[in-house]
Amino acid sequence: MKIRSSVPLPLRIAGPVLVGLILAFVLLPVVVVTMASFNDKALLTFPPQTWSWRWFVRVFTYADFQQGFRSSLIVMIWSSSIALVIGTALAIAVKRMAFPGKETLQAILLSPLVIPHFTLGLGLLILVAQFKVDRGYALVILCHVMLVLPFVLRSVYVSMENLDERLEQAAASLGASPVKVLLTVTIPLLAPGLFGGWLFAAIMSFSEFTASLFVTTQTTQTLPVAMYNYVREFADPTLAALSVVYIAVTASLLAFANYFLGLGRVLNIENNH
Repeated sequence: MKIRSSVPLPLRIAGPVLVGLILAFVLLPVVVVTMASFNDKALLTFPPQTWSWRWFVRVFTYADFQQGFRSSLIVMIWSSSIALVIGTALAIAVKRMAFPGKETLQAILLSPLVIPHFTLGLGLLILVAQFKVDRGYALVILCHVMLVLPFVLRSVYVSMENLDERLEQAAASLGASPVKVLLTVTIPLLAPGLFGGWLFAAIMSFSEFTASLFVTTQTTQTLPVAMYNYVREFADPTLAALSVVYIAVTASLLAFANYFLGLGRVLNIENNH
């Protein structure tokens, strides 16, 4: 007898209903924002009385958003790439090597997951003000590397757990040097985890606001900071339209990664058979 058939009918009905209610609760703000973004009036009202694409046009033509997008792109590419190199090296070291303070190092590396982001941003701001360091792109990139590094570590470490070390041993037994084994065997096998870690780091970096608010300037402000400055001056549906673009791009990237890599396998949340 199947387990499902022994469950009372009310519980079998209540389960899907509860899941549906939770999904509706989570997606309701997205639906409201999406509909509000097509409002023709220069006010955030719901539901719209007339429909228009005018605010999406403003998203791509507003000068501060264009500058913010360029700054976010620069910071995202550099921070996620640097975090990928550092995170990969640290993940391999933590997985393969035994040394004093290993657990302490892991706790420090994962601490940005529990430390509020504004604390990190404020701390960096105080430091650069104390030592009179220029608040340029280097500071913003450093801040983002610290914030996204745990996501790279997680992704690469999970890939290391699923790596068959016998393949590396076979290459070494055939005369390959450690560097050649790393470049020709280890790195290619870790490629899905590396790309997954870079992708999550890039998304987190591009969307980061709280710490960026403290370390950016007018010339280095990222897109989320530009959005914050915009909403202080205007109350039209432009930010709703930009939020829809954000959601669409992020969902597309995740769908792409899931189709070609399998995010469940990369994050170790599905069974491997």
